[in-house]
Amino acid sequence: MPSARTSKSAGKTADAAQYVPEGADWAALRSAAVRCHGCELHKDASQTVFGEGPVPARLMMVGECPGDHEDTEGHVFVGPAGRLLDKAFKAARIDRSKTYLTNAVKHFRFTERGRRRIHQQPLRGQVVACFPWLREEIRVVKPRLVVVLGAVAAKAVLGPSFKLTEHRGEVLEHDGLQVGVTVHPSAVVRAENFSEAFDAFVADLVALKKPQKKA
Repeated sequence: MPSARTSKSAGKTADAAQYVPEGADWAALRSAAVRCHGCELHKDASQTVFGEGPVPARLMMVGECPGDHEDTEGHVFVGPAGRLLDKAFKAARIDRSKTYLTNAVKHFRFTERGRRRIHQQPLRGQVVACFPWLREEIRVVKPRLVVVLGAVAAKAVLGPSFKLTEHRGEVLEHDGLQVGVTVHPSAVVRAENFSEAFDAFVADLVALKKPQKKA
């Protein structure tokens, strides 16, 4: 099982492990996560946004953290990035209803600008603190392939020194897991050349979902 606990400079945070029920099933994990105070993000976020999808599932996708829409609605990938991901799924012939979707961090991190809440990337310490939830999701979902979407998710699963740009579109074996690597859909939404970025993202998904040949 992968571990995010590799950085002593991650920041002074608590840890979610004390809130995780040992050996619990998915429903019990989700229920327990609602009460998690493993890092300071719970103070300002509206709610915990836990992963969703079939359990077990062949394919699991891990994003960064909830955005404004996810925080408000309590569901993963329901904002602009989620709509883009749905479009990419359709193009890559991936069934969202058969895919487990989650984030490395379960609470929204943001800064207020007037009446708007502007998304901020979670700090490394917050990723480390939240990792026990992701570890347990992987345990109960039992995916054949975990696809990490973006650098935050990639470093959560593969370690803080991992460089996404060097391995984009690849499937790596890490601690007994098959881990596929690509960008976060929000990066596609923000891309200057949207069409090119979208096509590249879909090509990644198509390549990653193919059965991997064992060495």
